[in-house]
This record gives sequence, structure tokens and C-alpha cells, in this order.
Amino acid sequence: MENAEDADRPAAAAPPSREIRGFALHDGWLGPAEQAALVEDLRGVIAAAPLFSPITPYGKPMSVRMTSAGSLGWVSDRRGYRYAPLHPAGTPWPPIPERVLDVWRAVSGVARLPDCCLINFYGEGARMGMHQDRDEADFAWPVVSISLGDDALFRIGNLERGGRTESLWLRSGDVMVMGGSARLAYHGVDRVAFGSSTLLPRAGRINLTLRVAT
Repeated sequence: MENAEDADRPAAAAPPSREIRGFALHDGWLGPAEQAALVEDLRGVIAAAPLFSPITPYGKPMSVRMTSAGSLGWVSDRRGYRYAPLHPAGTPWPPIPERVLDVWRAVSGVARLPDCCLINFYGEGARMGMHQDRDEADFAWPVVSISLGDDALFRIGNLERGGRTESLWLRSGDVMVMGGSARLAYHGVDRVAFGSSTLLPRAGRINLTLRVAT
């Protein structure tokens, strides 16, 4: 992790392909070979910190399976949504792969590195309801999202629940940056086009979200 002076020094961010409601989308940022290399890196992460099926604080099971890399991981159970230093099995989270950090360096526009990479796996029928990413200590830092595998219908909402929304398909290799006015916008995944990609042998979608949690 950089020192405080480095953390305050902005980094040059690659310009997005397009912007939707403040969400900066880099279409096809990762090519096929880069995607395959990332998947191999993630196999090592998941071997050290296996995917688990979280529940919400209200006792409702989530349809995605998840794990994390970094000094902190995001967890959800009856005690609430939070960042924790250990996997639910009691072991430390593995480091964030360097190839994943390279994406952050290229698109985030900040010099500070993330301390959490949340890994969500969407199998057939999995989705993610509209939500805000607001468990972090400082919302000034962006969230960077990497899509791998099957296409996902991503919905963008507003700073409060309700109102008009806008949807777009995220495809394997796409990278999204949620920062500035979009940092606390509601967003979710309505559905995944299961089997639309050949990246994962058994289909499905992997979504990585890189966050500065502390």
C-alpha cells in the first residue's frame, strides 16, 4: 500500500469508451488472452478462499456465490453487511492478483490501490438486486468492476430508490468505473445470459469489484 502522499497523487486514467449516468464504461478493455489469464489467477484465489453462499441480514439467501482477495473481504450474514479480515472459514484472504491491480491502475484515476477485490460468481438464474456500494469508509474512492464470462444485463438507477432506470449489457472483458456523482447510484444485475460466453468451461459470469474499503 502506498504512503499518504502517494495516495493523494492522482493517476492518469484511460478515457472510457462511453459514459452512462456517470458510469464510465471501457468496452472490451480486456482481450480474450487477458481474460483467460485473469481466470487462471482467480482459480488460485478461489482455491485459497473458496466461494461461499452468503445470506442477507434478513435471512434471505443471495443467488450469487462470492469470495474476496485483499487485506479485507466483503461478507454478508445475519450480523450485517461489512468488510472482514478473514474468510468465513477463518483463514486470511489471498492477495489481489497483480493483473487485476493493473486494471485498477489503468482506469481508476487514483494512485491508492484497493484493499478489497470482491469476486461474485453468477450461475444460471443468479441476479443481484438494486443496491448501493456504501460499506466503505470514504466514498471519494471509485469502485472498479471487471466482467468475465457470460453477458449480464446491468441496470443503473438513481441516488435514491425508485425513479427511471437505464440498462445495458456488460460483456466479458468490459470494465466499469463507478466514481464521482455515480459512486452511490443504485445498480444491479437483472439477469445473466447463461452460456453466452465460452470463457468459463461450465458457463456463468464472474464479476470483480475493486474497492478502497478503509
